[in-house]
Amino acid sequence: MPGPCPALTFTMSESFLPLQQPMDSIPAEIRCAQDYELLAQRFMAPASYAYVAGGSGRDATVEANRAAFDSWAVYPRLLRDVSGAHARVTIGGQELSHPIMLAPVAFQKLAHPRGELETARAAAALQTCMVSSTLASYTLEEIAAAGAFPRWFQLYFQPTREGTLDLLRRAEGAGYGAIMVTLDASIQVASLRALRANFQMPPDCIAANLRDHAAPEVKETVAGDSRIFQGVMRTAPTWRDLEWLMTQTALPIWVKGVLHPQDACALQSRGVAGIVVSNHGGRSLDGAPASLQVLPAIRAAVGEDFPLLFDSGIRSGLDIFKALALGANAVMIGRLQMYALSVAGALGVAHMIRLLQEELEVCMAQAGCVTVTEIDRATVAATAAAKPGSAGNLELP
Repeated sequence: MPGPCPALTFTMSESFLPLQQPMDSIPAEIRCAQDYELLAQRFMAPASYAYVAGGSGRDATVEANRAAFDSWAVYPRLLRDVSGAHARVTIGGQELSHPIMLAPVAFQKLAHPRGELETARAAAALQTCMVSSTLASYTLEEIAAAGAFPRWFQLYFQPTREGTLDLLRRAEGAGYGAIMVTLDASIQVASLRALRANFQMPPDCIAANLRDHAAPEVKETVAGDSRIFQGVMRTAPTWRDLEWLMTQTALPIWVKGVLHPQDACALQSRGVAGIVVSNHGGRSLDGAPASLQVLPAIRAAVGEDFPLLFDSGIRSGLDIFKALALGANAVMIGRLQMYALSVAGALGVAHMIRLLQEELEVCMAQAGCVTVTEIDRATVAATAAAKPGSAGNLELP
């Protein structure tokens, strides 16, 4: 997630201090993966929790992401032999023991003093693919050294191509196996929740990968110019920038932040390795459709064989099952990652992943699915809210 609006200011108070420090064991209160969301409010400073939990604007899309999962139900099936079942998948040529990846989440020091280093340890322990953020609070080299493998690097285009190339070359040198370019967050509006909590990034929580980059040049707008169009968006990437990037590396390039089938097809035709159906967890355009709403239309547009990842709103293994049924090959976990990190560091993140995997496997067993590939549209039922043309199942041109 990119940083907050630079205009935010704050005065230090108890809202910037956690009630409890991270634990070195799993709290007895944790009964399911989503419990980490509730418990994290003890372990994160209130202002930091408000920033992480919030999206943008009025959080309309954050709420839509969660509501979309309630628009689908799973069919239980009878007398299926699942004694040889497994949840293994292959993503980008890499076999994973489950379809759960760790999404790129910025500034993880907000949740734990060792931030991304703890997350990397958890990923390594469970052989989960971790996607490290450009805006991580530790460098991509430090995260790689902590052991995350397989590991991918999430790239934000920088104001200059030299800055973008620096990040790309460093990721190649540190053994990252793919580049995930986020394209839906060139401009963000801070959530009212974060504004009302007076959030500002703590001084020790910086974008470590950009520490040696020159500060972006600030150009004054002239009379009649828009602060948005000619200001903030002046250096936003275009199709030309993506096409240029694809000529600069042999690593597979994935694109994150896709919500429209036409964009998905345009990316597919340009040769990207895969896309992530995502609304940035509700942190970009407030009022965008839920990622789950558009997933079936995007799957239909790109065909059955094109790799699709999914994020935004997942809180359980049941949610993962529904995302797989509607077209995803695997999912990425964002906020739950931060919540578990705040509670118990690497142990918490690893435990959260394990809980999600087991919750998914329980659902697979009851639905009679022996492999992830058997989780398809026929395994789920649209509820009344998910009928075509309603909020549950958005139909796009």
